Amino acid sequence: GINLSMDGKGRCLDNIWIERFWRTIKYSEIFLNEYQNLRELYTGIKRYINFYNNDRGHSSLDYETPAKVYFGTQKIA
Repeated sequence: GINLSMDGKGRCLDNIWIERFWRTIKYSEIFLNEYQNLRELYTGIKRYINFYNNDRGHSSLDYETPAKVYFGTQKIA
């Protein structure tokens, strides 16, 4: 009863932004740390997403943070 949803067959641009995000989080956080359990992994991912949104400048945003560009604030939860 599950239907797949895609914009078009073989379209490489359908998921490019989220694929890039997961590549970044894997190479910048997950592969660099050794987690003892799922709780530590969850905490590490949560910490990195907070850093990614609030402290990491993005070249596509003129090295501003997503929090500042999209929400006009220095920090988002």
